[in-house]
Order: sequence, then C-alpha cells, then structure tokens
Amino acid sequence: MKKTIAFFALTLSLTGFAQKADNSAYLVKMGEQAPNFSMKLTNGKTVKLSDLKGKVVMLQFTASWCSVCRKEMPFIERDIWQKHKSNPTFVLMAIDRDEPIGTVLKFAKSIPISYPIGLDPKARIFTLYAERDAGITRNVIIDKSGKIVFLTRLFDQIEFNKMTDKIDALLK
Repeated sequence: MKKTIAFFALTLSLTGFAQKADNSAYLVKMGEQAPNFSMKLTNGKTVKLSDLKGKVVMLQFTASWCSVCRKEMPFIERDIWQKHKSNPTFVLMAIDRDEPIGTVLKFAKSIPISYPIGLDPKARIFTLYAERDAGITRNVIIDKSGKIVFLTRLFDQIEFNKMTDKIDALLK
C-alpha cells in the first residue's frame, strides 16, 4: 500500500498535477486585474499603473536589505531590461519597499541596474499585492489588458526562465 501511495504521489508530481502549498502571501491571483497605484520614481516622475494599459508591465518588489533581490536584479537587468527596454509596449519598474531615496539610489548603483525604480513609502503599493509582513523579492507580470499573468516569489532560475519566456510571448 505504501509503495502504491508513493508511486501515485511521484506520478502526480512528475506530471505537474500536484499543487504545492501557496505560501507566497500574495493577495492577488493570476487572471485578476492588477491593483492600480500611483508611484514616484527616483527621477522625480510620477507613474500611474492604469496609464500603462496597452503595455506589458513587470513590477519587481525589492529593497536594499534583501539579499535575494540583490541576487536576482542582475538577471532582470541583463535578461529582461536590456532585451526589451527599447520596446515601447514594455515597462519594467522596481518598487522599493519603504526606503528613502538616497538609500534606493545607492542600492541601484551598487547592483548596478539601469531600469526605473519607484518609491513605496510605508509599503502602500506592496500591501495592494501581498500581505504587509510578506517577504520580497517578488515579481508581477501584467498583460496589455491590465491582468496579472505571472507571479514569482524569491529567485529560482527555472521559474525566472519561465517568466522571461512569458514576457517574450506577451511582446510578440
């Protein structure tokens, strides 16, 4: 009996039918409309998510103290930003969680990254997407209609590759 159960569990896992527990602490789900927000970028410009309808949008929630963010951001810079930054239908914005602009600018320079970073005082934007005490790094991919089509938590190279494939497909 134990062998049968183990075999069944392995079969489910290998065929992709097993669902791992969702401990990501996201408040949003794929297929839902992305919550709207307004955010000030480090260059002083203000951006409103609803103004970006018709574009593929990647939101990367980050902070200078996040070691996983520091690991992931060079991949985002190289494999996503540098590839798509000239595409007028693509927007990538990091959203720095509750840090002053000086810290954020120093952080961006230390990685280094060149994609835009917005400020999220008191984590107001973050809490539209995830529980207040939830961790970062996390990415939200939004399609041209404003719906969430991909969510990540932490950094996993296989999941990251799937995310880049999704972005590429949305931009075709």
